[in-house]
Order: sequence, then structure tokens, then C-alpha cells
Amino acid sequence: MSLRTNTLFLATILMASSVLVRAQAVPPAVQARSVDEAQLGKLPPSLRERGRALLAEGDEIQRARMARELVRQPGTDALEFLLSVLTADASARVRFEILDRLGRLADPRVRAVLPQIAATDPDTRLALLALEQLRFHQTRELAQLLARRIEKARVSGAETDLRRLGQEQERWISLIRGTMLPSFMRTPPPLFSLKRSDEAVRILAFGDFGTGSEAQKQTAVAMQSFHRQSPFDFGLTLGDNFYSVGMDSPSDPRWKTQWDALYDPMGINIYATFGNHDWGSADSPAAELLYARQSPSWRIPAPYYTFTAGPVQFFALDTNEISEAQLLWLKDELTKSNATWKLVYGHHPIYSHGMHGDTPDLVERLLPVLKGRADIYIAGHDHDLQHLSAEDGLHFFISGGGGAGIRAIKPGPRSLFARSSYGFAVLEANGKQLKVRFIDTTLKELHEATLTKSGGIAVLAERAQ
Repeated sequence: MSLRTNTLFLATILMASSVLVRAQAVPPAVQARSVDEAQLGKLPPSLRERGRALLAEGDEIQRARMARELVRQPGTDALEFLLSVLTADASARVRFEILDRLGRLADPRVRAVLPQIAATDPDTRLALLALEQLRFHQTRELAQLLARRIEKARVSGAETDLRRLGQEQERWISLIRGTMLPSFMRTPPPLFSLKRSDEAVRILAFGDFGTGSEAQKQTAVAMQSFHRQSPFDFGLTLGDNFYSVGMDSPSDPRWKTQWDALYDPMGINIYATFGNHDWGSADSPAAELLYARQSPSWRIPAPYYTFTAGPVQFFALDTNEISEAQLLWLKDELTKSNATWKLVYGHHPIYSHGMHGDTPDLVERLLPVLKGRADIYIAGHDHDLQHLSAEDGLHFFISGGGGAGIRAIKPGPRSLFARSSYGFAVLEANGKQLKVRFIDTTLKELHEATLTKSGGIAVLAERAQ
């Protein structure tokens, strides 16, 4: 969660929010008080003992952990109890833990307490967090007015208005996130090419890696080893390049340890996309875009862009929030493409049987644009490796084992392959087929899928386990 926001925007909210001015002071959080049995009674019976244990726990680190676990419980019955702890607990650590996880919920009870915390909490960091969350809610409400206007233009078929409104929506996406990304840095470059259309290509694809962990280093070493045996032409990242809130600047020292040392040795260009963590701090998107100007390997010309290599055209997306402008651009570029294979990549999966599951907004808005136009959609976000059944000729892959902590996965109805494993994808394409393989850190091939074209539609020719 970023605490650095646009100063002018914060000042506007401070002056404009009469709620803040009229907010009644809550009991100072440094004066701990007991949450009574009536509040405990609002918890489901299965959680009451955990709630009572939280209140009795004297160690603030343990209490913060217990609060975090309660926040994760489904339903709103725990919300009243947690809000009581938020306004009463003596520990800023505990209060921050609760607010950080509840503050963006679209619940009026959460929204009501934010002005009080911003105005009266004795901990400055907590007050700024509450103010940031208020900014998020207020800008999102304004952006919803724009979304309704966009829907009106879409229904009426006003193409010129739709494109103009879509461009404005991109600015509002930045305002909601509190990021410092000028509009001109969002503009995708013209189509560019890396390799002649009659040449075969081999591509590395990996996501969810930028932690600096031993697992990231081991996975990077495996990529280097594979590259020495079967060289890649270039690579793709599938987002969450740098945890937990992206990069502070193009000179952030983590560039050297979490990128340069691990991926520069392959001597290839790697074309990145943004994950949700890359949008974490106010300056991170701009920092990642600017670093491409000084890196021998890191490439990201814009949040979304397209290029060709061999018989494939690649479409890199920013799936954190897809604007109408990005959808229109994608539809235009897919329609114009004459490439044999069309591969779209971004951070969030359309379908997944991993921890995060399907992404409803992408199912509703992105999938209709891809079906009948693209052959492959490959993503990360879920920290695992997956191949899911195709839909109308569109094939789905997830390669999220790049180095962040992997998560358990249970195969589901769409699963053709599902594995909780560190590793990466290798894509190989020529004019006749496109092969996708998953490789683990021992260089063992976990899965292989080969696509061919039948009547212009990509079909699964063979699959080996």
C-alpha cells in the first residue's frame, strides 16, 4: 500500500471534505479499552474465541497477526468487531494491520471511520493511510460517473466520443491509484519488429518473481542454464516484477540485485508488463518505464504495446484496470494483424483454478475482444503453472512460478495441467506450429502443448505430461 500520493490531490481532499472538518474525535487509540461482550457477540460463534484471544493477547506482534487472520474471514459479521479494535487498540501496528486490509472495502461502515482516523489518530502513518484510502474512495466515485458516460457512448455507437472518453478514463485510473504517470507515458508506440516473419522464435515467459528471494535466484539460474543449451530470442514478463510496491525510481538499488544480476547475463531483451504490485507506489510505473532507457535487457515502452517476432505478433497488456482506450486499441491492432500467431500477455488470468481464480472483469470485457482474434492468452498473478482448456480457439496459460512464494493449486474443470512449482514457460513458434512448455528449476519439462492451425483456428495438436 503506497502512502505517497499526489500532494495537490491530497490538499484538495483536505479542503473539500466537510466530513473531515466535522469529524468527531474518537477515543484516542493510545488509550486502550476493552471491546465488550456485545461486540464479541457480533462475531460468528466459530470466531468468538479467536476474538477473545486477540483482546487478551499482550504481545502486539501476535495481536497484529491474529487481527490479520480475522480480517481474512469471509462475511461482514467480523467487520463490526474489527472496527471496534481499530478505534480502541493501543498498538499502532495492530491498527495499521486492520486498516490496511479493510480501508478499501466498499462498505459504509468502513468509509465512515476513515475521516475520524485521518483527523484524530495519534500515529501519522496511520492517518496518512486513512487519508489515502479516502482519496481512493472519492476518486473512484467520480470515475464511476465517467464509466456511465462511456457506457452511454458505447450503447449509442458514438465511436468518436467513446475513444475520447476512453483516453480520459486512463487519466482517472492513475488518479484512483494515486500514481505519478503522465498521460504521454501511457501512449503505446507504433508496431515494431524483432525478427523476420519467416524465422522461427524461442521465447522465455515468466511472472511473479521480484522478491530477491533464493527461489527467484534459483529460478533465474535455471533460465540461464536453459538459455545456454537452447538460446532464447527474447523474453516476456507477466507482471509483479518487483514486490511489494514496485520500484521507487530508476536508480533504486534493487534494480542491480533483483534484475540486472539475474537476467542481464542471458544477453536478451525482456519485454515486461505491469502486475498489481508494480502499481504499488506512486512512482513505480514511471520508474519501470524509465529504467528501460538505461538497461541492456529490461524493456517496457508503455503500459501496453505490440510487436512482431517471426510468425508471432505479441500484445502486451496492463490488466490491472483495462481502460476503454486500451480495449479499443487492442481490438484495432488484433484486427490489423496479419501474423500467423497472435499471442496476448498480461498479469491477471482470464480463467484460473489457482488462489485468485477467474478475473470477472476480464471475462466480461477482455475475453470477447480476444475470442476469434487471438490464439493464446498467457498470464501470471496465480503463483503456479497452468494450462487451461481453450474457448473458441483461444488457449489459456499461466506462468506465475518466477520466484515469489508458490501456492497450492487443485486442478479444476478447465485444467489440462496444474502444478504448484517454481519454473517458467518456453514458447517456440514457426509458420506451422506454436509450442508451449513448462520447465522447472531442475530443467525438467513438466508439460508440453503444441498448437497448429485448422481452418484458421488454433487447435491443440498434442499434449504430453
